[in-house]
Amino acid sequence: MNEFLELSPLWQALIVTLFTWGMTALGAAIVFATKGFNQKLLDGMLGFAGGVMIAASFWSLLSPALDMAEGNGYPAWIPAAVGFLLGGMFLWGIDKILPHLHPNTPTSKAEGIHNSQKRRSTLLVLAITLHNIPEGLAIGVAFGAVAAGFDSASLTGAIALGIGIGIQNFPEGVAVSLPLRRDGMSRRRSFMYGQFSGMVEPIAAIIGVLAVTFVQPLLPYALSFAAGAMIFVVAEEVIPGSQEKGNSDLASMSLMFGFTIMMILDVALG
Repeated sequence: MNEFLELSPLWQALIVTLFTWGMTALGAAIVFATKGFNQKLLDGMLGFAGGVMIAASFWSLLSPALDMAEGNGYPAWIPAAVGFLLGGMFLWGIDKILPHLHPNTPTSKAEGIHNSQKRRSTLLVLAITLHNIPEGLAIGVAFGAVAAGFDSASLTGAIALGIGIGIQNFPEGVAVSLPLRRDGMSRRRSFMYGQFSGMVEPIAAIIGVLAVTFVQPLLPYALSFAAGAMIFVVAEEVIPGSQEKGNSDLASMSLMFGFTIMMILDVALG
């Protein structure tokens, strides 16, 4: 642990996002332990992931952003509001461009440009990759905030955020591998596609650390941006996807449980 504390924020964020990528792979590996596709398992895990993301968006991102913006001569809510909306609009734009497919929908309902030219496996991976961009960015920005020396940012809080995102990455790996297995793909290939979606998180984390390290005044905006991007993903894809197959009660309670776990992690460790 002491060795980790002595590392630069860039390396700390990279190590934490390698852990979150590993959790995606662990979730994808569940395909080796199941004989068939379990819709209730998938919907419950998607709901749990949504709860973690909502809680992380406030306690790990928006709340510190508001604290950092205090005392700068303008209302603290301005950077939070601007960054939050920009994050949502950014993900909205990517959602319209990047070909992707929600786990519980047929290939004919894929979204993005030229989606009909992509295979179902590619579309599913791209969908979860879209989820992971704001998650990796959030971890990078959180560690960058610690390096910047803000009182409202703490190393334990950044680590708690990484743990929470790692926990919710488990169902995201499941959300790719199990549907692919259901469609007839081999277990090995389903696993490979599922874990591949987590690769973007270390890249996004590096971008987040570098951005706020070199442009510190942008930090409240960057934290809020990551929060807005995450909330857009939850509202546009995670919650609707978890309730499309008639398991709305299970998904809703799983969301509540995920929110509670992330809230406890952040408050207890942050």
